[in-house]
Amino acid sequence: MPRKKIVNKKTAKKAKRKKASSPRRRADIKWYSAVEQLRPSVVEILTPDVSGTGVLISRIAKPSLCSVATAAHVIDQAHLWEKPIRIFHPESGKTLLLRSGDRAVQINAERDEAAIIFDPGDLPLPNTPPKLYSKMHFLKPGGDLGWLGFPAIRKAKLCFFRGTISAYLIKERLYLVDGVAIHGVSGGPAFRIKGSNVELMGIVTEYRPNRNTGEALPGLSVVVDVEELYNMVDAFQSLDEAKRKESVPATAVPKESPSPNIKPERAGNPEG
Repeated sequence: MPRKKIVNKKTAKKAKRKKASSPRRRADIKWYSAVEQLRPSVVEILTPDVSGTGVLISRIAKPSLCSVATAAHVIDQAHLWEKPIRIFHPESGKTLLLRSGDRAVQINAERDEAAIIFDPGDLPLPNTPPKLYSKMHFLKPGGDLGWLGFPAIRKAKLCFFRGTISAYLIKERLYLVDGVAIHGVSGGPAFRIKGSNVELMGIVTEYRPNRNTGEALPGLSVVVDVEELYNMVDAFQSLDEAKRKESVPATAVPKESPSPNIKPERAGNPEG
């Protein structure tokens, strides 16, 4: 006959209280839930020359202004030649045409990042933009990133992509990601999942295929981190003030590449 296990009642109660008081980490949401969470903040950017993707990074009610981040090469020619830029909001199906006087532009040509500041008017962008990832930190290789964009394919809609971080280049402050990004996806938001929230890690700027054999073989996507986006999130008091601080056209910007002291952080590995 097996012996009964002797249980110390005081120890058992103490362990039970400790277990009850310990905070439980929320399980990560699925990728499809993250896409739905981020979708209202994503727009398609159309110019007479090219198309790309943008994401809301700031919004204020008075005055009614917002900032949409994208890749510099998506809007640099429109900015240089004062061409119109059309903003399409897929969540609502509404569009907004921005002429030169309706917008202000900030550009960092070296990092291929830009922001468009404008009055959204009837464009139903969220009041709260996606959360930016912490400054001066980066994710180590092995973590997963997702990104959204509008591929330059006939009848294509907002698409979701996913890949694994292959490397982080500290000097350039960008991620090399094992995943595809084609024309039209430039400027799209790259993000990670943390619990029930989505954190914006940067924007997609290009895809570098492997051409060593003379053919375009699978390569790596490039995602610039959020460091410059923090600099572009300014609380302007008016559009006039934003235009006074507007960047000169990208082709005239001197090339500089600051290399801050960035602290590493271990990457999460959300399931999806």
